[in-house]
Amino acid sequence: MKIPVPDEILPADRLGHVHFVGIGGAGLSGIARLMHQAGVPVSGSDASDSPVVRALRDEGITVHVGHDAAHLDGVDTVVATTAARADNPEIAAAVDRGLRLWPRSAGLQSVLLGRDVVAVAGTHGKTTTTAMTVVALQEAGLDPTFAIGAEVESLGTNARLGTGAVAVVEADESDGAFLVYTPRIAVITNVDADHLDHWGTEEAYEAAFAEFARRAEVTLAERADLADRTVGFGPDARLRGHELSVAGGRTRFRVEEGGRDLGTVELAVPGRHYAQDALLALAVGLELGLDSARLARGLAKHRGAKRRMELIGSVGDAGSAIRVYDSYAHHPSEIRGDLEAARSLVEGHGRLVVCFQPHLVSRTRIFGEQMGHELGAADDVVVMDVYVAREDPDPAVTGALVAAAVPPPAGARFVTDRDDVVETVVALARPGDLVLTLGAGDVTELAPRLLAALAEARPRGSEATDRRRGDGEG
Repeated sequence: MKIPVPDEILPADRLGHVHFVGIGGAGLSGIARLMHQAGVPVSGSDASDSPVVRALRDEGITVHVGHDAAHLDGVDTVVATTAARADNPEIAAAVDRGLRLWPRSAGLQSVLLGRDVVAVAGTHGKTTTTAMTVVALQEAGLDPTFAIGAEVESLGTNARLGTGAVAVVEADESDGAFLVYTPRIAVITNVDADHLDHWGTEEAYEAAFAEFARRAEVTLAERADLADRTVGFGPDARLRGHELSVAGGRTRFRVEEGGRDLGTVELAVPGRHYAQDALLALAVGLELGLDSARLARGLAKHRGAKRRMELIGSVGDAGSAIRVYDSYAHHPSEIRGDLEAARSLVEGHGRLVVCFQPHLVSRTRIFGEQMGHELGAADDVVVMDVYVAREDPDPAVTGALVAAAVPPPAGARFVTDRDDVVETVVALARPGDLVLTLGAGDVTELAPRLLAALAEARPRGSEATDRRRGDGEG
């Protein structure tokens, strides 16, 4: 449901009691945390119980499972997820009672008022770039407010109200939310057509990023047409990375600015795309006048965000263990980057086995064949059916479109039943393989099931080691 942005966005302390419809999601949970920490009365509801819901309760926030108009008693403002429909009883009650009904973007902007905002946008990499920026700024001596679209291991949460003037937030373009913010510094990781169910055309999508750039005092991006300061690995970048290497689960590169060497950055996550994210985070710190060496030390402490090439666990002995990773990639470009990173983690004669769940009917309709093409970088692929969110199902658009487009020599199977998916992946996996669950939907729930099933299928005496950190959202 599209909820209009109000003409006037009041500061959070003037909103009264704020209720969040869909509080268990990545975006709303963070905003609710910020308001709660600021002393605003907060409550929320979600369709089902989850680790996030339980964590919010532990933090002192009242969260209901299920939606009911009675949950709005005493409420002044309702902030709702874009996934909520008009017939949701809480949305309907908010309209009937004339309550203030806001989209999530307005809720976040109410917290950001009066702060120096760093807003990180882009088709891919904005969660990681936001997280890296926060960790780097903290190491360099700042205490920023932040809101990130995933739990971050090194931060212990997805949102926190800082004591400083700076706020670092992930700015989502999927529904136009990023055009509500007025950042001091705008960061654009990349622009690669997506969310055309909202924007309609690639041209409109591109124009939205140009407008986002115009809203900021300074824009940092790889593309010169969007940037006041170019950042990247190209020869003309103002802040330039070079001598890039990805090996052993780590990424290393050198940085220079205007011919001046700023030293080496080493990351504990593998992949060229993470190097670009780190360069942008470094650029933010430099724009704020912080020391490059301290920023680099902060970047080295980043251990990844929830569902961004996250190690779930391993089964078997060292050298022949089957490792299970989980990642959020759902666009062809993201699939390419994550499979490249995953391949760098495969050891010896091990193979890469991917379990992919397409996300959104509209995205699968437009990009399904490209998704399948990129999945061809794996050795074996299991494709699940489409995760339907915000849209109605289309019997003509299924995961079979993706599976049919996976090129040889990779083997591709379209499997709809979740139990059969687990059984199929376990049958494919061999000692030394890396198994990757991939997608923005609930495929993440299969990762621990796969780990347990792999352990059960291994010879007696083999052990499964669960290395999952924290609780997050899919």
